[in-house]
Amino acid sequence: MTGDSAGHGDDRAARPGRLVLVGTPIGNLGDLTPRAVQVLASADLVCCEDTRRTGRLLLHAGIRAAALRVVNDHTEESAVADVVARLTRGEVVAVVSDAGMPGISDPGERLVAAAVQADVVVEVVPGPSAAITGLVASGLPAGRFVFEGFLPRKGSGRTSRLAELSGERRTVVLYEAPHRVARTLADLAEACGGGRRVVLARELTKLHEETWRGTLDDALARVAEIEPRGEYVLVLDGAPAPDAVTDDDIVAALAAARAGGASTRDAVAQVVDALGVAKRRAYDLANEPPRQVSASAPSTDSAPA
Repeated sequence: MTGDSAGHGDDRAARPGRLVLVGTPIGNLGDLTPRAVQVLASADLVCCEDTRRTGRLLLHAGIRAAALRVVNDHTEESAVADVVARLTRGEVVAVVSDAGMPGISDPGERLVAAAVQADVVVEVVPGPSAAITGLVASGLPAGRFVFEGFLPRKGSGRTSRLAELSGERRTVVLYEAPHRVARTLADLAEACGGGRRVVLARELTKLHEETWRGTLDDALARVAEIEPRGEYVLVLDGAPAPDAVTDDDIVAALAAARAGGASTRDAVAQVVDALGVAKRRAYDLANEPPRQVSASAPSTDSAPA
């Protein structure tokens, strides 16, 4: 197939344009679908993050695209007006990311919003997604989940997001770069408790694909033993139901830890690990005035591990 103008005819301006989001392989080139090849071959313009990378994909598929345009995090906003103008002239514009579905932690969202605003048809050619691939392979509940993408790098934005995730009952899917995965796991362990289950998936669909399962504490030990490589998908188990552990349970466990000589900080850490509650919740209760624990509150001996 080629991306020449055959079949476009002279009535292009009379036909409505289309913005087509095309899913591309996240590692295995065999995952490029026949429909994706057809759309990329016939598009008037292909918007991509990196012309070299997309060029190699098109070459693999035997496609000579009509034109490639870089639309990445830095250029998407400035490209919107020109792309919409082409769409309103009746052209077909395909959008791809370097890997996976455009618009999912990748460029494409602004183009879609602008096309919708201009009453232009938006179509999707479904394809691979690292988030969904990692989720369904994780073994954690997939019926209800939250896609978090990349956490903020630092500051209050990161802190508040971690606090929100600590109480999120649905399975959480995150992305992380290899050089930051250890720090993110440490922050998640501090916020959620080191006993929370997590799955580390990397190099998905590639030759060295790996899916590792364990707790956050175990995951920290794991990445300390290796040199993390490849982009990571982290799948985090949801928080336990809020009524599974009462405030009285936490207060009693804190009191027992302090009676054993633990400082407030150490007592909080012990309770977070033992009961699987959010660190913020345990910390707030640890700093409350002493309360009368109800007689029905279970002892720490029967606390869930």
